[in-house]
Amino acid sequence: MNAPEREGAALSDIPVEAAGKPDDVRRALALLNAAGARIGNSLDLETTARELLDVAVPQFCDLASVDLFQDVLAGDEPHAAGPSADGELRRVGFASAVSGAPSSLAAQETTEGQESGPVPVGATHRFAHSSAGGEALRTARIQHTSAAEESMPARFGAVVQSTLSVPMVARDRVLGVAQFSRAKGSEPFGERDAALAAELAARAAVCIDNARLYRREHERALILQRSLLPPGSPEAAGLDIACRYLPGSAATEVGGDWFDVIELPGHRTALVVGDVMGRGLRAAVAMGELRTAVRTLALLDLEPAEVLGALDEIALGLGRPAPESGGRQARGQRGGSDDLAEVYLATCAYAVYDPITRRCTFANAGHMPPLLLEPDDDSAMLLEVPKGVPLGVGGEPFEQVEVELTDGSLLALYTDGLVESRDHPLDEGLHAFRTAFTDAPYELEDAADRVLNKLNVHDGEDDIALLMARVQGLPADSVGDWRLPAEPRSVSRARELTGQQLATWQLQELSDTAELLVSELVTNALRHGEGDIRLRLLLDRTLVCEVWDSGLVQPRRRRAGATDEGGRGLQLVGLLSSGWGSRRTPYGKTVWFELPLPDGDTKPADPSEALLSLF
Repeated sequence: MNAPEREGAALSDIPVEAAGKPDDVRRALALLNAAGARIGNSLDLETTARELLDVAVPQFCDLASVDLFQDVLAGDEPHAAGPSADGELRRVGFASAVSGAPSSLAAQETTEGQESGPVPVGATHRFAHSSAGGEALRTARIQHTSAAEESMPARFGAVVQSTLSVPMVARDRVLGVAQFSRAKGSEPFGERDAALAAELAARAAVCIDNARLYRREHERALILQRSLLPPGSPEAAGLDIACRYLPGSAATEVGGDWFDVIELPGHRTALVVGDVMGRGLRAAVAMGELRTAVRTLALLDLEPAEVLGALDEIALGLGRPAPESGGRQARGQRGGSDDLAEVYLATCAYAVYDPITRRCTFANAGHMPPLLLEPDDDSAMLLEVPKGVPLGVGGEPFEQVEVELTDGSLLALYTDGLVESRDHPLDEGLHAFRTAFTDAPYELEDAADRVLNKLNVHDGEDDIALLMARVQGLPADSVGDWRLPAEPRSVSRARELTGQQLATWQLQELSDTAELLVSELVTNALRHGEGDIRLRLLLDRTLVCEVWDSGLVQPRRRRAGATDEGGRGLQLVGLLSSGWGSRRTPYGKTVWFELPLPDGDTKPADPSEALLSLF
């Protein structure tokens, strides 16, 4: 059986005697050496295409272009036999040694008067489609004069003498086509040129496919990371907030930077910024796990140092694989030889702000120190927060400090990508950040943009997370605070105070519900708590009611039986409020509930209906 005919040949298939003169062989080998040194130094598709063109023009040809299928540019996996016949080719690289050629790829014309876009499917590009459909791969096709003009800009077609079209193939998948042309007056392409062009295209195709795979993983990791960050600019009581997240340049893998703003009971707010050490998809996944853990721990209303301590334990277990069947410990678990490779390390700054007291409590796990600018200060200062060990190290307790913030103060939490790079050390970056932060405009969104522009961090080598908050605090007339003795008449007094305060706030629609729930919480404090009772009402985007006592026993909601005389108080609180809970305080506990403010469209729940549903 005769071997199938094919057009072109690989360089290794041509005997040295037939390959041409010794000088031609040396030039071919020098060109291949240059290709090996210059092609593939980047993981960017377009840059890799330009590297091939830089090698080919003018050493091998006078004009050259690289056209890739659209699905390749999107990072998608080509079909096993290549893209379909109607797949769209796009020009990603063009170079010319012909006088009058465009100076940049962005200005390349595919047809007169049109910017670069889909490449016309002329003879050379029909060749790419036919190769994708199953013809012999890794071969070059030589065309002369008229055929070459079909896929060249009109102003070059008149000078082109011959063209080599080579499918760019990697892993038996056609990614696109490389086209090499020689102008009239140059030596026409021959068989040895076809073999050399095929070798150049093959090397570039492998690098382009690597760049495609990297782009796909990079974009997936970026999508995952962005999906785990808070959408838009979060809102918080007593704080104006602006957030920025900038991924590193496309040449670097996605990192594990994140920020979060978490609403806590009592209109308090937790501010979090963290950074998982390492890069790539696994770092983004670890970031998502840690962010979820932080939110869970924050809603337990633990102190900041306690949150980081619990988070440290969680980080210790993130990299451990599941145990193997039979109870044997999987490789890489604690105590194995690969412990360090499996443990995820991360830094994290965690702060809780109380808008009533204007106090902010900070804890730090190996992270950059917070930056604070007071209204009357001439320059921003780095807060002295004890810098604990990174999360995942284990064995060390975390400390916390409490700072009183003045209304109008500006606070910033950030990751190290903002202040550290290869171009400047950390001290210089921190100084530049403090200067930009001090000079930032009052409008918070403008201030965030100004800081990033002044530091020139766009397209940096590392991810950047920046969380800026301007302190406002709740005004005094938005807080009602009373002390009640531990005696039965305090229940009616609490209802009376609640009604009066809601009337002052013009929230009479909430009076029936709020007074009923306040009486339930005060009654529980008398029966199950200790010491005097404190009643506090807070008005912001919602109405929050808190009842404080010095008892340590936390209330537990239970379902009362049909014949039980009690046990329905917390059930009623759960039915009529949008949320309720309890938290520890330095002197006991606080039980709270929250009611949405009337908006004209929805009416508060009817307490009588809720009471009937309990029996």
